[in-house]
Amino acid sequence: MFESHVFARSTAHSSVLYWDKPAAAKAGAQYTVYLDGQPVATCGRTHFTLTDLRSQSDYQADVFFGHQCVGSCVFRTTPVKNRLDVTEAPFWAKGDGKTKNTAALQRAIDACGGGDAVYIPAGIYLTGALRLHSNMELYLDDGAILQGTAEIVDYQPRIPSRFEGTEMRCYSSLLNLGTLDHAAGPNCENVVIRGKGTIASGGRELAEKIIADEQEHLKDYLAEHAALVAECENERTIPGRVRPRLINMSNCRNVWVHGLTLKNGASWNQHMIYSDNITTDHCRFVSEDVWNGDGWDPDSSTNCTLFACEFATGGDAVAIKSGKNPEGNKIGRPSAHIYVFDCRSTAGHGICLGSEMSGGIEDVQIWDCDLTNSWSGIEIKATPKRGGYVRGVSVRDCTASRLLVHTVLYNDDGEAAPRQPVFSHLSFERLTLTGRGLRDGSFENVEPIELAGFDAPGHELRDVVLDGITVENETGTMTLPVQYCRGLTIRDLTCAARK
Repeated sequence: MFESHVFARSTAHSSVLYWDKPAAAKAGAQYTVYLDGQPVATCGRTHFTLTDLRSQSDYQADVFFGHQCVGSCVFRTTPVKNRLDVTEAPFWAKGDGKTKNTAALQRAIDACGGGDAVYIPAGIYLTGALRLHSNMELYLDDGAILQGTAEIVDYQPRIPSRFEGTEMRCYSSLLNLGTLDHAAGPNCENVVIRGKGTIASGGRELAEKIIADEQEHLKDYLAEHAALVAECENERTIPGRVRPRLINMSNCRNVWVHGLTLKNGASWNQHMIYSDNITTDHCRFVSEDVWNGDGWDPDSSTNCTLFACEFATGGDAVAIKSGKNPEGNKIGRPSAHIYVFDCRSTAGHGICLGSEMSGGIEDVQIWDCDLTNSWSGIEIKATPKRGGYVRGVSVRDCTASRLLVHTVLYNDDGEAAPRQPVFSHLSFERLTLTGRGLRDGSFENVEPIELAGFDAPGHELRDVVLDGITVENETGTMTLPVQYCRGLTIRDLTCAARK
């Protein structure tokens, strides 16, 4: 992931520290944080926020787990930024919830230099799509709502993007960073989006308008390709793929999203494509009423870290992706070094890898997450058409509705890859699986564990470890469905009747 084991994201007067969980640390482990050699805190999470720091100052942070040094880092706080208040001259945005401020907000963004921060005070700022650039900060104060409209025209023009694993032109997102190019590196970097406010879009209303408009636009195509439509999840799948995200990052590097409520994208909320070094923390994702309303989706992206976030989503809380079928195989950009910890789901599908994973997914570390209130819990999924691989996944000290490693058949349209996928080297340690999935506000009994590979020789699920797994259900007894699997190790699997 990085060269050190303790990392920092800093402002002028604070720094968010986070670190890898030591192999010996279990749930509830305690850590001591030192600043310049002095102990300043003891905490039970693998992150801590330092406050009341001096601007433009160097500090050293050390973190200990017992007598073991987890790691150290030297960080520097930033200068105090010059505030570009969007309500003042020369921008004159109005936070009245009625005035459309797209042009005024874009002028402030365009004027923002490396020493500035676009400042949005309390109020409701109605806007269409906005385009951010390198070396800038966007700050939303407490009570500030950046509210995207529900009008299609406000998300034009369509831009190169990727949805459900296929590159295509989609409507502009509410916040757009970078320009898509799978053959190139980053073209937008060093961006901070933070504060105490809310970034929201048109949600279900905008999504429904776009889908209806696209269905009319594509009616002849959809009629001529009825077999293709039948392969999709439903008749809305193809027209729904052009919907904008809430925040779209294409070919970005070094972006920090912190402290905000991210709400009601017309599809996914934070989508990172071909990007690197993206950190999201202390955010709340809300999209329960949105079909495909995923929370946080790294897509062929690397070194992405998510922690201390809460999810109530209409899709996956987290969905790690890397392209679909032959196109994803050919582009061949995996999602790798993805770290998710101390996150909580109150609604939605949970943490998922796939189903679009044709470019590969590797080195995914998940720990200290509570996915009790989710439908799928922890899920690794693909269709036989995908090709590619998922490997090097570790999940520790989590509670979830269930654990699924399996084949799915939805989102299976299009040409097949030349080979089936391979799932391998997966470790699940100290998990509690409730056997109750939350769907549409109600719990349903579900199979707590399902393990299945693919039927082609050499594509079996292999090298899987279940260690210290506690399963809860109605009877206190269980079966363990296993299919096309080679090299399964089970240690300390306990089944208990649910109280």
